[in-house]
Amino acid sequence: MHSATKITLAGVALATIAGCSTGGSSPDAKNQGYLQVSYGDAAVITTQYNCVRTTEWTPARAIVEGCDGYVKPAPKVAPKPAAPKPEAKPEAKPEAKPAPAKKPDPLNITEKIELQNIPFDKAELTEDNKKELKEMLADLRKANKGRSAVTFGAVVVTGHTDRLGTLPYNMKLSERRAVVAKDHLVSAEQVDPKLIFWEGKGPKQPIPVTKFCDNKMNRKQLIECLGPNRRVTVEVVGTAMPTPKPAPKPEAKPEAKPEAKPKP
Repeated sequence: MHSATKITLAGVALATIAGCSTGGSSPDAKNQGYLQVSYGDAAVITTQYNCVRTTEWTPARAIVEGCDGYVKPAPKVAPKPAAPKPEAKPEAKPEAKPAPAKKPDPLNITEKIELQNIPFDKAELTEDNKKELKEMLADLRKANKGRSAVTFGAVVVTGHTDRLGTLPYNMKLSERRAVVAKDHLVSAEQVDPKLIFWEGKGPKQPIPVTKFCDNKMNRKQLIECLGPNRRVTVEVVGTAMPTPKPAPKPEAKPEAKPEAKPKP
């Protein structure tokens, strides 16, 4: 302890001499809290590693590195600017596919024909009956301006009789007429038999005009008058696709006429 005091006093004396040797210059303002060996240098350090304070020392002036535990802060290093992030490339959108053209809805087709004036008390078709039936089927089987050919879904054949005779007899007669028409459709018109449905109605569905046929007529006239009731009804039910309308033609633009040159 005695030796430490001597070192301190010697340091004070040395600092005093050094201060005089500087020609009385005042110490650096930032070091005014400590005795300095020379102008601007560090203060005297004791064996306790403390600097010798002056009477002007304050905590605010404890700014000399190594004195009173002060450590000079490291210089602040400006942070390096972050590397710019690569711009995210927008995801390529898939090309929009054109919507498929909507298929038109099929047309429901129903065609019906009355093959009238079948011979009295007979189950046979006349030549006129066969011709009418053939023309109707041919028209359905070919395309027209509004539709394609018809695909048959069902063919309903119904036999009829006039009112002459008994009901049981006429019912059987109407059935025989239906069967004859069915067989003709299969053999002569190549209609699939699986599509044909037949039945007999007898005299139950007369043609309206025959209501004027009076029973007071003689038999030959009455039979002739009731001829429309002796018939076979053929009804075809099927489907067809509508014919697409042609696209409108673009209007032709009139050609530009060359300008007339002025006469000299």
